[in-house]
Amino acid sequence: MSRLYFAVVGDTRPANVDDTAGYPTATITKIFQAMTSLSPSPTFGVSTGDYMFATPGKGNATPQLDLYLQARAGYAGTMFPAMGNHECTGYTASNCGQGNTDGVTENYTAFLSQMLGPIAQPKPYYAINVSGTGGAWTAKLVFVAGNAWDSGQSTWLASTLAQPTTYTFILRHEPASASTAPGVGPSEQIMAKYPYTLAIVGHTHTYQKSGAREVIVGNGGAPLSGTGTYGFGLVQQLATGAIQVDMIDSSTGQPVSGFTFRVNPDGSPAP
Repeated sequence: MSRLYFAVVGDTRPANVDDTAGYPTATITKIFQAMTSLSPSPTFGVSTGDYMFATPGKGNATPQLDLYLQARAGYAGTMFPAMGNHECTGYTASNCGQGNTDGVTENYTAFLSQMLGPIAQPKPYYAINVSGTGGAWTAKLVFVAGNAWDSGQSTWLASTLAQPTTYTFILRHEPASASTAPGVGPSEQIMAKYPYTLAIVGHTHTYQKSGAREVIVGNGGAPLSGTGTYGFGLVQQLATGAIQVDMIDSSTGQPVSGFTFRVNPDGSPAP
């Protein structure tokens, strides 16, 4: 592609467990409509996890994902999803996957099938590579599953981050501060050894630049934490090579005043 230009959608789930009837369908539909209405619309999108609030085994995971996907169908681009704690058991400290503490839950299976199956990703952690026209730049989007952490993912993350690219974006549901998530501490230790541009996370239902190289985008329909609006993040590459991050209010389609920030490819602040 000629430049990086993608959207970030945050946490989308009902306020109460197993309340499929209360799914925030109107909110997430509006978000994807607002994405599509941008001119140009984002080339692709990423999402930061928590697409459901369902008790594993009660049959609500698939219907809630169906509602999310129906709304997502309003956006023509490809979406690449990260796994959240609600795609395991719902607890931040949960850890799903074969051989892990919580095993293979209904929520986990539904996420793999409905969200990752269509993009041919068999595991909850994966990487997407993007390159600029004529090889002008390279980028990778690295999706870490903090609630499906094991030694295999640890080895994979180190080898993936070791591959040099102009830009590296790390997608993970929980921010660095959510230390009870099994994969947060270990992945942060690995990330510290390699260059990256920006960590994009969710979990907290708000939006904020939460660290020197971390931004929270968690305002995709789940009950908001404190002040703020529902919407989505917009990440775009500038002519200077810097990356600009905006927050778009889905009710107006306009950037949220005072939120915009820029970073260089190495994650350092850019003017």
